[in-house]
Amino acid sequence: MSEVPQASTPRLFRATGRRITPHAEWVEINVKSVINRVQGMGFDWSINPYRGCAHNCCYCMSGDTPILIGDGTTRPLQDVRTGDVIYGTLLNGRYRRYVKTPVMAHWSVEKPAYRISLNDGTELIASGDHRLLTDRGWKFVTGTEQGCNRRPHLTTGNKLIGVGAFAKPPYKDTDYRRGYLCGMIRGDAYLASYSYFREGRKSHYNRFRLALTNGEALGRVQGYLQGFSVPTTRHPFHGGPASTMPLHAIYASARGPVEDIQRIIGWPSTPPLNWYKGFLAGIFDAEGSYSQGILRLTNTDPILIDWITWGLRLLGFTFAVESRSKGRPRPLHSVRPLGGLRENLRFFHTIGPAIDRKCNIIGTALKSDAPLGVAAIEPIGVRDLFDITTGTGDFIANGVVSHNCFARVTHWYLDQDGVNDWSSRIFVKVNAPEVLRRELARPSWRREEVNIGTATDPYQAAEGKYRLTRQILEALRDFDTPAALITKSAMVVRDKDVLAQLARGPGAAVCFSFTTVDDEIAREVEPDVPPPMRRMEAMRALTDAGISAGVILAPVLPGITDNEEHLTRVVQAAKNHGAQFLSANLLHLGDVVRQAYFQYLEKSHPDLIPEYERLYPKRYAPRADQQRIHDMVKAIKSRLNFDSSRAASTGRPHIENKNVEPTQLSLL
Repeated sequence: MSEVPQASTPRLFRATGRRITPHAEWVEINVKSVINRVQGMGFDWSINPYRGCAHNCCYCMSGDTPILIGDGTTRPLQDVRTGDVIYGTLLNGRYRRYVKTPVMAHWSVEKPAYRISLNDGTELIASGDHRLLTDRGWKFVTGTEQGCNRRPHLTTGNKLIGVGAFAKPPYKDTDYRRGYLCGMIRGDAYLASYSYFREGRKSHYNRFRLALTNGEALGRVQGYLQGFSVPTTRHPFHGGPASTMPLHAIYASARGPVEDIQRIIGWPSTPPLNWYKGFLAGIFDAEGSYSQGILRLTNTDPILIDWITWGLRLLGFTFAVESRSKGRPRPLHSVRPLGGLRENLRFFHTIGPAIDRKCNIIGTALKSDAPLGVAAIEPIGVRDLFDITTGTGDFIANGVVSHNCFARVTHWYLDQDGVNDWSSRIFVKVNAPEVLRRELARPSWRREEVNIGTATDPYQAAEGKYRLTRQILEALRDFDTPAALITKSAMVVRDKDVLAQLARGPGAAVCFSFTTVDDEIAREVEPDVPPPMRRMEAMRALTDAGISAGVILAPVLPGITDNEEHLTRVVQAAKNHGAQFLSANLLHLGDVVRQAYFQYLEKSHPDLIPEYERLYPKRYAPRADQQRIHDMVKAIKSRLNFDSSRAASTGRPHIENKNVEPTQLSLL
């Protein structure tokens, strides 16, 4: 059974209240089905009365697959808009070549989805009806060899066309900004400070000037310097060679600012990796070029060349160094990264240069040695999928050529993206209780356990008006169907009478999601969620009413909530408030969550970014770190005599005895 929105005119409401996301919209929709079949989650059926979540936690923001934009950067598919210019392809001679194309339409659908895994680690999620370009032409994700669904479809013998997964953009923290200024100023600026004697007195000369035709790069330098409290002035520049493009320059001529700039661009003793990313971006904007598929970083200073080559090595690039000395007072050295378009794009996306015209790949043929063979195609249940229409009929999604109607990538178990602005537009399935009763009345329904709130919190603000979750619980009670809930809200106490009836009958359990019991941290990472102790008190109210309730301590945040003292406080509070079970899970950072979470780290915990880059080269932390958290929580529970076996005496062994490892759901 799947949830398919019926065509209807949505009604909009504004949520109000102290803890609700400002200007949240409630959009009423009708659905054809409510109970959703789930695969790979440890349970079989789920219900989500709302789509979207107003809790606005920093680690559960929506996201999707990176799309190659016309300026050479990438952007999540959900953020692409009609009128944007992106890259597509056109057949020209023997090869397809990259061209720029406008986005003509953008919308979302809800369909069964599949995860396509490639040999190089690239992952895509698309509907079975979606098409991808292979070495044997366009192929649907799924199909059959015979029958009505007979059509060309992907198999593990196919290879997709493209360069493979795009690199993640750099985090422009202080180290990155210092590196960028070092590369740009050393590569293209005039910087001098010295003393001299004139007419019997000592004079001082201080001068900084950077002149560029590209306003974005010049603005970046000026903004970065301003961030280091170094003021500059900006004027048109007339002292350079004749050019069809106007030059502008930024200046500083006082001793203090000039000395500050010299200090900022000094060579660091042990620069972090992000410094090198900024440095390479700066030197590329200053001295780099990209033409006819060849990328070069050129300079006459051997010290600069050494820093360039060292940075490329650390980032995993192979390169060649070419030198020319004929007719030149100083040899000209060019560093040329190797590997073709795949490595050139990885270079651009990894370092994040400011001058987009240097990243132009129009006309480049789609030739790549990336190992893009199909490794697996797995069904993952119904998902919200984003579609676009382009002028070429295709676009570049996470490095491969995708036909229109591509499904955006999400952290596959989150099922959280069906609308733009995930936390500010909430879709309310107003007919869900009525449809559910029809589904439960079918002879084929086997009264299996149903999990409520696996994608969005069933007790967010809209529930106060619509009471959909309560009506769903009443329907499950009337049709003798066990229910399990997961929530961050204390509103669940309102329905303890229905939950108690379920607990005495087919079974009921409520899982309260906690990241912390520290109010300050809670305000930081989950600003629109009731305070932790209010949720603890709600859990006590349920257990006192005979309802099985416990804690999912997830996600545990490395460097923030993963220490023994912090976890002990959560376990102790859970025990004190009657929790009958408790499990913990370390943070996952898939492509969706990663960008939003690192933005949070840059703002609130920039010192933790290097450790997170070490822990999360992929979506999961190393298994040893995950096991450390499980072992630590297990030891804390043992020390505090937290007895999870009490769950067996709650009257609902079917639900409690399902030995399911908790996952980091979208509402966490």
